[in-house]
Amino acid sequence: MCPHDPACPDAEAPDRDKARTLACHPEQGWSLLCNGVVLFEDTGELLPSGAAIAPHRPVVAAAQA
Repeated sequence: MCPHDPACPDAEAPDRDKARTLACHPEQGWSLLCNGVVLFEDTGELLPSGAAIAPHRPVVAAAQA
């Protein structure tokens, strides 16, 4: 259970990556969020259920000349 007020988004919520960080290991490329989600630096995620979410970085439009 999340102790934060307001509570962090659930691991199944669309905005799950907005939960607070409990442990951060940038040298290894991952962080553990309050809702149990492991967030990777490439924006991939591992949910507490074991489901993997593919990286979903925003697409950056090419600069026009």
